[in-house]
Amino acid sequence: MLTLEHVTKYYDQLKAVDDLSFEVKKGEIFGLLGVNGAGKTTTFRMIIGLLAKDNGTILLDGKPIDYNVTDKIGFLTEERSLLTKLTVKEQVIYYGVLKGMDEKNILNRLDYWLKRFHIEEYKNRKIKELSKGNQQKIQFITAIINDPELLILDEPFTGLDPINVEQFMEVIKELKEKNTIIIFSSHRMEHVELFCEKLVILVHGKSVLSGSLKEIKKSYQKKNIHIQADVDISKLKEIEGVIDVEKTAEDYIVKIKDQESISNVFNYIKKCQNVTEFRVEDPTLNEIFLEKVGVLYED
Repeated sequence: MLTLEHVTKYYDQLKAVDDLSFEVKKGEIFGLLGVNGAGKTTTFRMIIGLLAKDNGTILLDGKPIDYNVTDKIGFLTEERSLLTKLTVKEQVIYYGVLKGMDEKNILNRLDYWLKRFHIEEYKNRKIKELSKGNQQKIQFITAIINDPELLILDEPFTGLDPINVEQFMEVIKELKEKNTIIIFSSHRMEHVELFCEKLVILVHGKSVLSGSLKEIKKSYQKKNIHIQADVDISKLKEIEGVIDVEKTAEDYIVKIKDQESISNVFNYIKKCQNVTEFRVEDPTLNEIFLEKVGVLYED
């Protein structure tokens, strides 16, 4: 288990991470979210020991993280961290050796992952000759080449098309099944919703929302109602509890302030013609994120 307790980090007078606490169990995928500059990357770097914390405790399986355990960690950074003049083979061997692996094991695992991502032909190509998407695949391979117990993924889908995103998702889910501790960060909230059981949202380095994704969405008062019917948008907007109405290519989305407002909308829809859908959904994580973070950044 990864545990952070009351972790704080300053850059001179700036408090980049403010009394942050959370834990991630084996086989869990945890979301660390926030806008740029919220403290995510600083937190990642403290976890793996690249930055010293000013206060607090960071433990992996009950022990401080030092050079005795860094071989068990994989880190995919948001920025490209590849040596572009090296070949794919040379690059992965370099990272694998740094993780204490022998070359034979590295090459066996490299061949497996190149085949898995359908890029076997790039093994002896220089990194700079690869597309951005294929460079991202190589960076991902370097992060998991040591079969890590703790894997940190900072914007892992950068530069990937939907097919390759799906490939990454499959691998991440497999690592979860192998009891890997996974911390995941992305600005794409739909990706976070697919993966993360628990999450923390940071604003100015401080946690403003945390817990299980299921409970966060359940406790959020606002709901969305999807309607297919002949409706009058102006009348929908006049209903008590309705915040807004959006017309999409397929239906109407009625945003309501709470659970009690559902019956108000339903009573109107009963009187409409050609009703084929009335479906209540929890808000998306993106909606919750925008409201929670946006308000705080406006203050």
